[in-house]
Amino acid sequence: MQSSPDRQEYPAHWEADVVLRDGGTARIRPITADDAGRMVSFYEQVSDESKYFRFFAPYPRLSAKDVHRFTHHDFVDRVGLAATVGGEFIATVRYDRIGPGGMPASGAADEAEVAFLVQDAHHGRGVASALLEHIAAVARERGIRRFVAEVLPANTKMIKVFTDAGYTQKRSFEDGVVHLEFGIEPTDRSLAVQRAREQRAEARSVRRLLAPGAVAVVGTGRAPGGVGRDVLDNIRDAGFTGRLYAVNRALPEGQRELDGVPARRSVREIEGPVDLAVIAVPAEQVPGVLAECGEHGVQGLVVLSAGYAESGPEGLQRQRELVRQARAYGMRIVGPNAFGVMNTAPGVRLNASLAPALPRPGRIGVFAQSGAIGVALLARLHRRGGGVTGVTGVSTFVSSGNRADVSGNDLMQYWYDDPDTDVVLMYLETIGNPRKFTRLARRTAAVKPLVVVQGAGSVPTGHAVRATRLPRATVSALLRQAGVMRVDTITELVDTGLLLARQPLPAGPRVAILGNSESLGLLTYDACLAEGLKPLRPLDLTTGASADDFHAALTKALAGDECDAVVVTVIPAVGEGASGDTALAEALQSAAWQVPGKPVLVVHVELGGLAAALSTAASTGPRTDDDTGTGPEPEPTPGTTAEPAPAPPAPGSTTATAPGATAPGATGTATRHVHSRLIPAYPAAERAVRALAEAVTYAQWRADAAVPGKVPDHEDVDEKGAATVIGTLLARGQGLTLSDEETCELLGRYGIDVHRALPAATPDAAAEAARTLGYPVALKATAPHLRHRADLGGVRLELADERELRRAYGELTELFGSPVELRPVVQRMAPRGVDTVVRAVIDPAAGAVLSFGLAGAASQLLGDMAHRLVPVTDRDAASMIRSVRTAPLLFGWRGSAPVDSAALEELLLRVSRLVDDHPEVVAVSLEPVVVAQHGLSVLGATVRLARPPARDDLGPRTLPAY
Repeated sequence: MQSSPDRQEYPAHWEADVVLRDGGTARIRPITADDAGRMVSFYEQVSDESKYFRFFAPYPRLSAKDVHRFTHHDFVDRVGLAATVGGEFIATVRYDRIGPGGMPASGAADEAEVAFLVQDAHHGRGVASALLEHIAAVARERGIRRFVAEVLPANTKMIKVFTDAGYTQKRSFEDGVVHLEFGIEPTDRSLAVQRAREQRAEARSVRRLLAPGAVAVVGTGRAPGGVGRDVLDNIRDAGFTGRLYAVNRALPEGQRELDGVPARRSVREIEGPVDLAVIAVPAEQVPGVLAECGEHGVQGLVVLSAGYAESGPEGLQRQRELVRQARAYGMRIVGPNAFGVMNTAPGVRLNASLAPALPRPGRIGVFAQSGAIGVALLARLHRRGGGVTGVTGVSTFVSSGNRADVSGNDLMQYWYDDPDTDVVLMYLETIGNPRKFTRLARRTAAVKPLVVVQGAGSVPTGHAVRATRLPRATVSALLRQAGVMRVDTITELVDTGLLLARQPLPAGPRVAILGNSESLGLLTYDACLAEGLKPLRPLDLTTGASADDFHAALTKALAGDECDAVVVTVIPAVGEGASGDTALAEALQSAAWQVPGKPVLVVHVELGGLAAALSTAASTGPRTDDDTGTGPEPEPTPGTTAEPAPAPPAPGSTTATAPGATAPGATGTATRHVHSRLIPAYPAAERAVRALAEAVTYAQWRADAAVPGKVPDHEDVDEKGAATVIGTLLARGQGLTLSDEETCELLGRYGIDVHRALPAATPDAAAEAARTLGYPVALKATAPHLRHRADLGGVRLELADERELRRAYGELTELFGSPVELRPVVQRMAPRGVDTVVRAVIDPAAGAVLSFGLAGAASQLLGDMAHRLVPVTDRDAASMIRSVRTAPLLFGWRGSAPVDSAALEELLLRVSRLVDDHPEVVAVSLEPVVVAQHGLSVLGATVRLARPPARDDLGPRTLPAY
């Protein structure tokens, strides 16, 4: 590395792994003097045409002077980055700071010339676009605000890289050269372009793992048994449609087959390309196998081998080396210590896992970090989604083990536009990048339901996660803000997932209840109330109700305007067997088909026969042998509309057809299929209602998300003035809490007025402060143990004159100690109102979070706070103040006057913008904020500043560092 005294220290934080357009990976890093050989080798592999486009003239080779110039940088005014695969350069980019006239410059100059060169073999992979994002981030860090580039008109690919990046450009043509100039500060459009590219690249990288054309299982034993041999058998027995190879270095020379599968001693010996390698060898042998895979061009790995971070520090280091080695070859990894991956699509049928059988095909995507939980999920979906309540199966499944590389974020990118997945279920022990997770979850949930169980909170050994200071309840609230249905147990995950996979979303919280048991109906009614739903009075059909009675009642409930969902409660009928169950199931299915658009759930008590009958009644179209639960469902081609199959005949009629209909709130979801109208059955009312409540909440979120809020522009905000104040203050140190005067000045730049509080070290000082502020005043103790604790008696209000003030001063010092201990202050009285708290913090994992609640010990003890990610929209602000349990106190509870909610929302928006505009503001606390009938008063404020991180969520695409 460079060490010359005129150069900056090597900026290791510029190193990053990125996913390219085709799903492969590359490493981006600064170019140093040690790269001279790599630079020469790279240049020799570039075509003459590309060299001409770069230098505007024939340039067959680099001179020694050129090599020195392209490899020696000061990392401030001259910077070069390279994209590497296998340690070798595949593309380079550099900038040179320039001044007026395009001459080399330094210091205050904020413009730089940028130039790229990409090996022809890697054109079309999005390498230049990724390098542009990273070189722009580096330039911003070094004070550069604009790039200029000169490009030959024939170099259309390079021009497209610049024009497609989303920056605002100026273009001119002079002397046969296109001159481009553009600012490099992130814009809404550039961020949208960047994130769309990120989604496509990461989705493609997962698709290469889940839909490979050829799979090699490395570590397959010659005799049955063992992990490798089991996985080989599982892939073969599932009917994998691609090429399958067994790899075992101990195979006898000349053996070319293992139990009917082509066998080789090394991946290198496989004649054709290999897309996916499943590795099941001891951890110490994995590096050699990985090198073979990389050299053969394998695109992805599933590492089942244990002995990594879950085994201790030595294993953690082994795991880090595994990821580095795989990424150097451009490969993604599921694992290590993984359970495996599955894809039930008829054109794939991949079971590269330890599960002995492929799950039933269906529309549910499943991700589980834990193999044990993954097995439990598959087992429950098999029981509940098969012969119990209809064929609802799995589209794809990934269990990531130690999650060293591929994570839940990558799977969300894949499932977002996967035509074979309608619902996503996830079990997460940790969230490695909560900020990105919430961003991706919000986008995914806008088109597909996303249900998540999060582990108990302890970080499993081997998971690299960012530390968060946020309480678990806050993280949960932020997930719900992003549209995530967060449930507490695997049972609730399956209950909710099956409902969402089979039924339309409810249009509201009104629930009709009907059944043949009054007691079960009342239990369901009470469960609805407990979940915040609005149940109608249960309709008791009596224990003598027939299938016809159920059909008529359900049809009427679905056709009416009084409800948004229907729960049917059923108890066994004495003396009826399978025939009665079948008749009832057909009646319920017929009614649901005749009046579609509202979800229907069944609560049954010890009625396995009815649940099985619901499955049979659902399959009204032509059946195949695979409909027994081991083969794929007949489905239309992705992207086309499924025509409904004929509905089962209504009791007493000869034929009935189901008109096609779109479920309320279902706009944007994948096409619904015949089997998606199955009626889910639950053994307990509470479970059914809890699943329904999640669906209601999600449907409301979807409706709200369809019309997003706005982040308003406040014309009186002095952003530049605040930046100057912050810069001046931070020049004193790395992190500091501002004084009262500094806090008032900074907040004032954003239109937030804080009532002055003057110190009162003596009674005379208190009297002088009161004369300055004007009566009436308040006298407060600000000692840490008394601050914001009016309930302890450390505050005296409405002091009308000096006599009352001096008497109150004496009472406080007599009760709590000397003025030195009390730290008393005098403040002008604010109008009476409701005391509230507004806070904002920068969490290292989640980013900027705004919080709101009512002041007081009760709210703090109950955790009654609302949280939103910054930037907060006008709709976010309005929902925040209404979502706390104590919100009625703000809106005229028990005859009190409602407060000025508009002023409170305005304050939340201003604090949000302050924190969003200035990442140096790492904490803001406004307490108390007294909200009156007209206006509000901020009576206390603290602000903390610190240097922002070099990169934030506006930075370039990167994979997690390891």
